[in-house]
Formats: sequence, structure tokens, C-alpha cells
Amino acid sequence: MPSTNRTDAPVYIMGLPISTAAHADVLERMKHVIASHDKGHYISITNTESMYHGLRIPTHGAHIRNADFSLCDGVGVIVAGLAWGHRIQRYNGPVLQLEASAFGQEHQWRHFFYGGKEGVANEMARRLTQQYPDLIVCGSYCPPFHDLTPEQDAKVVEMINAARPDIVWVGLGLIKQERWIQQHLNRLDAPWMVGVGAAFDYHAGTVPWAPALLRGLGLEWLFRLIIQPKLRARRYWWSLVFVLESMAKGLVSLRFLRRRAPL
Repeated sequence: MPSTNRTDAPVYIMGLPISTAAHADVLERMKHVIASHDKGHYISITNTESMYHGLRIPTHGAHIRNADFSLCDGVGVIVAGLAWGHRIQRYNGPVLQLEASAFGQEHQWRHFFYGGKEGVANEMARRLTQQYPDLIVCGSYCPPFHDLTPEQDAKVVEMINAARPDIVWVGLGLIKQERWIQQHLNRLDAPWMVGVGAAFDYHAGTVPWAPALLRGLGLEWLFRLIIQPKLRARRYWWSLVFVLESMAKGLVSLRFLRRRAPL
């Protein structure tokens, strides 16, 4: 994690870190690690639902705390941060994936897509390579819904390592993708792993991404609730619980009076 004496050191909400690094700094850090042929790094895309579980599931909380970057995914994190005296910028998974695809062209980054329903990763690869002609997609894999046997998992690890990816993008959904990343940190040779969840569907066009105007207004959550009400209702309840809990504790402790300067 970034050192606490840096100007882009993470801020903390209920003991969970959120990165303050600018987009360009995140990409430069990724470039440095890839150029150094290092491995075992990962980025947490952290929304309020993830933080809710991070306070209740020790392994999930450790995933957020130990990430190279814990990036803000959602307006709920921004609102909760204000009560703790923090001004936080959003940098969600779909945007990171697009920016890394564009930025990595010049540096010949190799991308592997792990997850999604049958055909989604391949369609995402097709669309992204149309958008970024020099993008290198070195492989993809759609795992079955059931847990893999140790033998099957070992073959997947061998396949991914043989593809020599610089970034493994994981689209298994919240908690499951973070657990998968932790289980494979010391087994994959890839410098970076990033769990981006719904980004697979957005970039493949299988689920609509909120219009740019709504995303800019912080209303992407409302759009997702409208198009996927059953899927989102419980998840947004967990998010609301975290936001209210964190705001109450932040306000009671007067954290907002010690607000950091804007980024």
C-alpha cells in the first residue's frame, strides 16, 4: 500500500482505505510494476457494498486493506468520505479497464480476461480491440458456475501463465472475484490482477452501461437499479447500511471538521 507520508496516501473510512491517487498515477504505477516484471500486485475496486462486507468478512477486509490501490467505485463512498473529512474522487472498474486498455497500447501490455458468462469475455475482447487497435488480448476463460476441482484449477493457472499476461481482469462478481484473486496471488505470474465485476458485461454490450451524463451526476446506481431491480435491491440495502453507519460514526466523532484539502 502507498506510504502514509505521501500526498496521495489513502484515506480511511471505518478503517478501510480508499486511494487518493490520480488516474495517471495509478496507470504509471501499473507501468512501473509491469516493466519491473514484478508479480503479485492487485487493485481493489471498492464500493460501499464491498466495504460493508469488508467490515464483516475478515478475508474481504484484508483484500481491501492490502491492495496496491483501493479505488473508489460509487457515489456512496464519496458521501461516506465527506462525513469522515475526505474529498474522494471516483475511479471505477469499467473506467480503469478502458484507460488501461488505451494507455497500455504503447507499452504492449498483455491482457487476460477471466470470468463472465459464456461468450462475454470474447465479445468484450472483440469490442475493445475495435476501440483500441493495438490492444493485446492474450487470452480469456469463462469458468463454470461451480467451484473448480484442484486439478481443473491447476490447469487454469497453467493456461493463464502460459499466456504471459501483464494484467488479469477478473469478472466474477463481488466477493467471489476478490476471493479468487487472493487464492491465486502467489500462483499466477501476472504483475496485476483487478476484479472489475460488471465491466465485462458493459464492455461486451450484454448489460447497458449508464449514460455518461448519469455517471457524471453520480446516478449510475439508480440506472442499475432500474434495469436490474431484483439483483440490485439487496446489494443496495447493504450499501445503504454502510453509508448510514459510516456517516453516523464520522459525524459523531466530528471527523468532517478535519477535512483534507481537495485533490
